Amino acid sequence: MSALNVKKIGIIMNGVTGRMGTNQHLMRSLVPIIEQGGIPVGDDEVIMPDPVLVGRNPVKLEALALRSGIDNWTTDLDSVIANNRYSVYFDAQTTDRRVPSVSRAIEAGKNVYCEKPTALNTDEALSLYRKADAAGVIHGVVQDKLWLPGLVKLASVRDSGFFGEIISVRGEFGYWVFEGDVIKAQRPSWNYRKEDGGGIIFDMFCHWQYVLENLFGGVKSLSAIGKTHIRERVDEKGETYKCTAEDSAYATFELEGDITAHFNSSWCVRVRRDDLLTIQVDGTKGSAVATLRDCRIQPYSATPMNIWNPDIDSPINHYDAWSKVPDTQMYENAFKIQWELFLKSIHENRPFHWDLFKAAKGVQLADLGLESWKKRSWVDVPDLEKGVN
Repeated sequence: MSALNVKKIGIIMNGVTGRMGTNQHLMRSLVPIIEQGGIPVGDDEVIMPDPVLVGRNPVKLEALALRSGIDNWTTDLDSVIANNRYSVYFDAQTTDRRVPSVSRAIEAGKNVYCEKPTALNTDEALSLYRKADAAGVIHGVVQDKLWLPGLVKLASVRDSGFFGEIISVRGEFGYWVFEGDVIKAQRPSWNYRKEDGGGIIFDMFCHWQYVLENLFGGVKSLSAIGKTHIRERVDEKGETYKCTAEDSAYATFELEGDITAHFNSSWCVRVRRDDLLTIQVDGTKGSAVATLRDCRIQPYSATPMNIWNPDIDSPINHYDAWSKVPDTQMYENAFKIQWELFLKSIHENRPFHWDLFKAAKGVQLADLGLESWKKRSWVDVPDLEKGVN
């Protein structure tokens, strides 16, 4: 057997000490890829990530290096951007820092891969796409929920024709994020400060855009309202601060194909449902409910005959008439799957499907959600113009 040909791809991991950068992108994606021996791209060839951990806090970086087994780290972003060893720049910083850092990487000729949202407004998100396209670099955005096992199963149910005509989609997302006084908060304090790029509309509408477009149809119009239900929280230093960004959002979307979708997104909700995210799809021939990892279906022929009578306990257990969609494959971490796809695009020198233009569409939906809330009205979603010669 011939020796493996290992193709190293140098990756600048900027903002990797943050919650998402550490957990999803490093420890659950790149470290497992390295530990599995790389990404096979042929009988005798593998892609091997060669990351450098970048951040502003050397103490956190050193601790993360020890934890991950990746001892290559620095606080000097300029030095690694100038280093030809690294052909990929990845950004998991707070959103308000993303545009200038990604722009510098593009100008240096780096391929770029970003967390979402890629910017805090549509114009800046489009500008990033146009810069990357003009520079001829390969570029992508994280759209992880497309590879969640529950949504993969939901897509297969859709493709089988199970639903008949899809009528509506209802999404429930969220959980209680503790305020930080009595119990430590599970999310960083910047999420609740608008001036730092916080707010659930920008955080989640970018997700709902690509989920809806890929599973059901593009968004044509929307009506949204945001709320700041918790007015004060306690930050990482134990100091009380005013919440200036919305912690909950309630939105209705009109989709292509005359489908109505409604999504509730909240960090102020206690969960009494199957999972932190549930998406119910109702069609003329059947319905399905997808969670992060599972999907259950109820066909027309197994739909109970419900009769409204509030004077007696329901004779029907409404959970019983649903069947679980079986696992048909091994499901890996969704972030890891997309990392492997992106690195294969780099290796093959071809455009990445989930690119910065698709990222801009997510930012656009968030922008329009804020506009709808401000105007207290429905707003249409216009087609974005790529604007690249």
